[in-house]
Parts: sequence; C-alpha cells; structure tokens
Amino acid sequence: MAERLKELILRDAFQYSETPRFKLAHGGVSSFYFNCKRVTLDPEGQVLIGRLIFDLIRDSDVRAVGGLTLGADPIALAVAYTSWLEGRPIQAFVVRKLEKGHGIVAPIEGKVKPGDRVVVVDDVITTGGSTLKAVAACRTAGLEVVRAVVLVDRQEMNGRENILREVPRMDALATRDEIFKLHRRRRATMDSRL
Repeated sequence: MAERLKELILRDAFQYSETPRFKLAHGGVSSFYFNCKRVTLDPEGQVLIGRLIFDLIRDSDVRAVGGLTLGADPIALAVAYTSWLEGRPIQAFVVRKLEKGHGIVAPIEGKVKPGDRVVVVDDVITTGGSTLKAVAACRTAGLEVVRAVVLVDRQEMNGRENILREVPRMDALATRDEIFKLHRRRRATMDSRL
C-alpha cells in the first residue's frame, strides 16, 4: 500500500523543473512541488491514506484526527471513514484558518472536547508552519496532540524538527527522497526505451 501511494504521489502530485519556478507557502521558490490534493481527493488515494494512517494509530487511545483546512480535511475524513469500517471509530475534526463570524464561534469543528488525545495531519510539510498552527489551535482548545502524520515531508527547512519540538512523534507516509528516487528510476526507464 505504501509503495502504491508513493506511485500516486509521483504520478499525480509531483512536479519538477530544472530551474526553480514553484512558489511555496513560506514564500520561497523551488524546483519541485507537491500538489497533494490531486492524491488526497482521489478515491484510490483516500483509501490508501486512510488505511496507512489508521494502521499507524489504531493501537493508541487517539480520539480524533484532523488539522488545518484545506490540506488536512480529506486526510482526516479518509482516516475517520476507515476507522468506522474497522470497528474502531476515530472522529475527524477541522481547524479553521479564520474564525467564522456567525453562530457558534469555534476555531475547531468536529466532535472533540478538552482532554481528547488527537493526531494532527497535513498533506505536505516544508517548514511545518501549517501543522504547527493546527497544533497550537488544538492546544488552545484543550486537546492533547500526541502525534503528527503528514503525507509528504519535503525534507527541508527543518519541517520535521520544528514539529518534533512541539509534538512527541511525527511520521511521513512519503519523503522527498523517496519520490525523487522513484522519479529518477522512471526517467531512467523512459530514457532506456529511446
């Protein structure tokens, strides 16, 4: 399953350019980019992500999984759906980027309450900023963040290290190095056919 997910990431989410042209969330420019919504919103991608993350957290006493909207939303929903099918329901929650101005003003939506142990998820980390924003919102709401899980770790700008300063455990389903390795292998195969 993990290898198939990496293949989907390479095929559908990964973009590469010899010269840096992709603007990143933190403002920098890179020669590669991961548009992971093309995987997290894909039916096969959701099944793989839901299963892989559920398998990572199934034996813990985690009550809910979620993160900063929009990157975390399909991931959290995939895990919640898988958890129900497995008879071990784990709630999904959403951390808003901005508080809504009507109704019940809540920075976090979902069936979570102070004291709940939660996992924060994200699609891609570079600096870890979005993940850390979600962690801070969870703590403000009284939730105990016990782990972070990301789809892709870009392995730069200390993203993993920044998150591990705030969360006891962090896992990535794929890393930049793993996707680059698949990318090089695919290019070598294509070149050998020419």
